[in-house]
Amino acid sequence: MGTESILNRKALRDYHILDRFEAGIELKGTEVKSIRAGLANLTNAFARIEKGQVFLYDLDIQPYAKASFEQHVPKRARRLLLHRMEIEKLFAKTTIKGHALVALKLYWKGSRVKIELGLGKGKDSGDKRQDIKTRVVARESAREVAQFNRRRGI
Repeated sequence: MGTESILNRKALRDYHILDRFEAGIELKGTEVKSIRAGLANLTNAFARIEKGQVFLYDLDIQPYAKASFEQHVPKRARRLLLHRMEIEKLFAKTTIKGHALVALKLYWKGSRVKIELGLGKGKDSGDKRQDIKTRVVARESAREVAQFNRRRGI
């Protein structure tokens, strides 16, 4: 089978994730086979609500090499499958300035491809620096604890 899930690490660096949603995604056959082979990239993927439907943009699914005559377009807009109430809730939350729907993870649930969307609020550069500082402090403290345990023979 290919990869278990495809992550968007850039989204977690650039956004505070306020809420998470699971959605189905409308795909063609060759797109499903490409995702199963691990040929998808979520790096700049985002969702937008247009005319009561949710569309995913910039999801890059590379063409399937063993396809016969019909091939898909790698970066086409793909429709997401959500309940009407979820779409209305997302529409209300995304109208707030600074909030966006960001694709976080593409994964398999049974035989279906699902996407995890995050309602994100953009971080400024100060927040990013603070996150780096907390990671450095956590890494250094874990290193000190490990050294202490090695010296004591634990």
